[in-house]
Amino acid sequence: MAMIIKQRAVVQDSWQMLEQGSIGALPLDGDVVVPLALWTSARETLLFRLGRIGVWLDADADPAPLAPDLAHFRLIAIRFARFTDGRGYSLARLLRERYGYRGELRAIGDVLRDQLYYLSRCGFDAFALRADQNAEQALAALDDFSEAYQTSVERPEPLYQRRLERARQTRTA
Repeated sequence: MAMIIKQRAVVQDSWQMLEQGSIGALPLDGDVVVPLALWTSARETLLFRLGRIGVWLDADADPAPLAPDLAHFRLIAIRFARFTDGRGYSLARLLRERYGYRGELRAIGDVLRDQLYYLSRCGFDAFALRADQNAEQALAALDDFSEAYQTSVERPEPLYQRRLERARQTRTA
């Protein structure tokens, strides 16, 4: 089994990732992550199989059609074809903020250590790194920065508001 970073720990990945066009290879039980096209074409079959179900999307996918089905997914993975493609970051924020998805959100594909801090700020809580990346070493990237100015999924208040609140608390203490 592959090693992934999940909730700030390196763990074995228990999910089987299916590729496009793999309806014939669908295992009868166990946890599987299926491509969006397979979910769309075989939704009823997938709902009634044993095991947990997840779905993976390419970074250019529209999450709106998935909104009514989000409760069925224990995991949503977003595939980065290239580490320079930023659309997956926006997709993660949409899933967390607009659609209220609270399950595991995993970055897969061309995922590098240098991206982890920024991916986590957009709502990712699991990372399947590219094969040449060491998960144990990459784990430290989540703490590369101690503070951020901008809002994020994990911290919805900007830095200036957090500083104002600390100043108010100091004055009233």
